[in-house]
Amino acid sequence: MTTSTQIRPFAAAVPDADIADLKDRLGRTRWPDPETVRDWSQGVRLDNAKSLIQHWLHDYDWRRFETTLNQYPQYLTEIDGLDIHFIHVTSPNPDAMPLILTHGWPSSIVDFMKLIGPLTDPVAHGGRIEDSFDVVIPSLPGFGFSGKPAETGWNVERIAAAWTELMRRLGYTRWAAHGGDWGSVVTTTLGAMPPDGLVGIHLNTPYAFPADIPQALSPEEQHAVDTLALYGGPLGGSNHLQGTKPETPGFALADSPAGQAAWIYEKFQSKTDNQGLAEDAIALDDILDTISLYWFTNTAASSARIYWENRTATMAGPKLTLPVAVTVFPRDIPLLPRTWIEDTYTDLIHYAEAPRGGHFAALEQPEILVDELRAGLRSLRS
Repeated sequence: MTTSTQIRPFAAAVPDADIADLKDRLGRTRWPDPETVRDWSQGVRLDNAKSLIQHWLHDYDWRRFETTLNQYPQYLTEIDGLDIHFIHVTSPNPDAMPLILTHGWPSSIVDFMKLIGPLTDPVAHGGRIEDSFDVVIPSLPGFGFSGKPAETGWNVERIAAAWTELMRRLGYTRWAAHGGDWGSVVTTTLGAMPPDGLVGIHLNTPYAFPADIPQALSPEEQHAVDTLALYGGPLGGSNHLQGTKPETPGFALADSPAGQAAWIYEKFQSKTDNQGLAEDAIALDDILDTISLYWFTNTAASSARIYWENRTATMAGPKLTLPVAVTVFPRDIPLLPRTWIEDTYTDLIHYAEAPRGGHFAALEQPEILVDELRAGLRSLRS
């Protein structure tokens, strides 16, 4: 490889001064006035935000997460002029299937940390050796430890092309892909290409709305339309802002860790299978691992631009002919019916409805998602 295409080892190492600066800023948080409603309809409630920030300030340990992350082999490699950070863990099984896992927003590589062991070494986690995977977990451009684009043009097609090059660079000639949220958009784009070597995909966020919504709808189809309206309406404020003016909130989020925390916390609260709070569905430290990664890498603005770069995208995904596996989680937003999924993916090799879980399936229900990846992609093994 040339110098620019070398795969270089990487380890996370946030300076002590950055951690001290975070704690100083958290301790000096200037709070807004409380909401004037009794629910979350105006956004994060003040009392809940204060509780989250107090835990971040006094009880959360970034070094714990950093140590856990650095147990896994991580790398940087330049693709299309940008450094891409990724985790790459190979299975002890030489016949393992290579699988690239793509996160969304406001997610990160944190989503998949609890999947690595069960996917790469299933025997050690109660599974079968024939369900082994090699896993590749990249950070999207502008997210986490990946480079931040200094030019426009990093849309999902360009990301999918970069992922194809990454898998080629790692020596894989036959591989599968999985994603949720924006990761599902990238994975769907891979499926529409599709590149040589991609044998099939798994999605937990299927983009399968019809281009033209029929007038006569089943109850499940009507629910999909209703949840899409919720997704783009009351829950869509951050998406709209990031798709139109991503730099503007970036100033506030880069300067205020409390603001960055609330920006992400609200998404976890509104789109998870919870009893009223995000931490019902996702452990508080897992939430703060994600928030801290955005804070320490100062990627609020650069990650938000994925919405701007793809602002013409719709929920009507392309029809795919390669093998597709889908797992629907009941509290996902929007929630699509099987009829539209079957119509969009003509080679639907696996369909399942999980018993619980929401939009952030990997964080909420890692055990279920592991089982679904095993089952969904099993028929594609050589």
